[in-house]
Amino acid sequence: MPNPSRLRAAALTATAVALSTLLAGCGGGSQEDDDEDLWGQELRWKDCGAPSEAEGGGSAPSPLPDGDAWQCATMKAPLDWDDPEGATIGLALIRAEASGEPDRRIGSLVFNFGGPGGSGVTTLPAFGQDYAKLRTRYDLVSFDPRGVGRSDPVECLDDEQLDTYFQQDATPDDQAERTALVANTEKFNAACEKNSKKVLPHVRTTDAARDMDLMRQVLGDGKLHYFGISYGTELGGVYAHLFPKHVGRAVFDAVVDPTQTSEQSSLGQAKGFQLALDNFAEDCVSKTEDCPVGDTAEDVKARIARLLKDLDRKPIPGVFPRKLTETAATGGIAQALYSKDFWEYLTEGLEQAYDGDGRVLMVLSDSLNGRNEDGEYSNITAANVAINCADDKPRYDTAYVQGKLPEFRDASPLFGDYLAWSMVGCTDWPVAGAADHPDVGAPGAPPILVIGNTGDPATPYEGAGRMVDALGKGVGVELTYKGQGHGSYDSKNRCVQNAVHGYLLDGKVPAANTVCS
Repeated sequence: MPNPSRLRAAALTATAVALSTLLAGCGGGSQEDDDEDLWGQELRWKDCGAPSEAEGGGSAPSPLPDGDAWQCATMKAPLDWDDPEGATIGLALIRAEASGEPDRRIGSLVFNFGGPGGSGVTTLPAFGQDYAKLRTRYDLVSFDPRGVGRSDPVECLDDEQLDTYFQQDATPDDQAERTALVANTEKFNAACEKNSKKVLPHVRTTDAARDMDLMRQVLGDGKLHYFGISYGTELGGVYAHLFPKHVGRAVFDAVVDPTQTSEQSSLGQAKGFQLALDNFAEDCVSKTEDCPVGDTAEDVKARIARLLKDLDRKPIPGVFPRKLTETAATGGIAQALYSKDFWEYLTEGLEQAYDGDGRVLMVLSDSLNGRNEDGEYSNITAANVAINCADDKPRYDTAYVQGKLPEFRDASPLFGDYLAWSMVGCTDWPVAGAADHPDVGAPGAPPILVIGNTGDPATPYEGAGRMVDALGKGVGVELTYKGQGHGSYDSKNRCVQNAVHGYLLDGKVPAANTVCS
């Protein structure tokens, strides 16, 4: 079971479309020539086609507001950065060329939207209009990191097997359920090794960071201008550590705490999702009209707890023919807490679930797991597990998790078990983890704008300050947003966006410890 809090809700746009439909009723280019020098390769940009199944499927990206087309290409990179002249892989890229005057163009602005495992080739067009101002001076560029989407994707279980996998009980209550969880995890991991043995040792964040420095050179930029979100902040921090002199103007939003082990991260995220649930409940009962899912904030949470307990005993109809299980409902609730814009869907989903209809919560859960309405899965879960397990050195068995359950339950009565048991996912992974936590120390790098959201469930606010400290003196510049949801820039808060625009477009570093609300 992948850790849901390590997954950025990159599919929120697609989720909104699916939910709207439900509630109303209730490209990459070809790889370059093999003999071409990697650092001298020329990208062959062309109009983007439809996303692959591993990228999430769907239609080709719609033209930009000014009528320009999104362009896609494939960049070659070494499979093994320890053997840069050996075998290569293809990395899928997408761009929207700068819309402003050519003489004001700064260069490329590279985005990573998180996960790990999210497809940048599909996410950037989905949110492209949000970055229109940045496009006036930058080519907007994103990519599918190695192991993701169209970039030599990690493949594990097939769609039918994944349907079964996500129906499992991820919060076991007895030995039989614990044995089943371990067996399912072993089956998933064995399938990854069987289908993707070649790429599994080479999907670490350090590999992706080296890919970005090659990308910088191939795009023709002297410095890497970068916008990292969620896991993208960890990737950006690792890049800054490896290539401090190559960092240009960089923004980290929804910041991963680089000082924590995977256990500490899971525990912190349990607290973060509980805080978001508390805020959701308070918001619902504070409205002038009656809250349909509880009379008080404590009542809202108590009813959710009872629902999950009931679903553990007896699932209800979800998206036919699947049932809404306790696990699926918990995942759906977590997905809705990523954005305040989705609280209305959570309210609707809970109200319907109390009446025996689990469709809305299951659509939310499907989005978390990368499943589209046709029953096809992107490879976000496979890539998420592969990258996390290759990065994270600790391995946890069932006995260890059982000993930690009281601490996790104290952090979150609702999400504690769910996040604690997710730690067994790497126990028998075929590739050793690299380190306890990433190294992001970047002495000599220019200022990096680090934005923390006080209400962020997936990357708790405290991580921003720790990222600033870890980057080193004079590098990280912290900005606080007093808001809700995962991330700050996409909240449309004018103060946050003005700070980001001022830095990326004009090089104006905001005062340290600026607060936006």
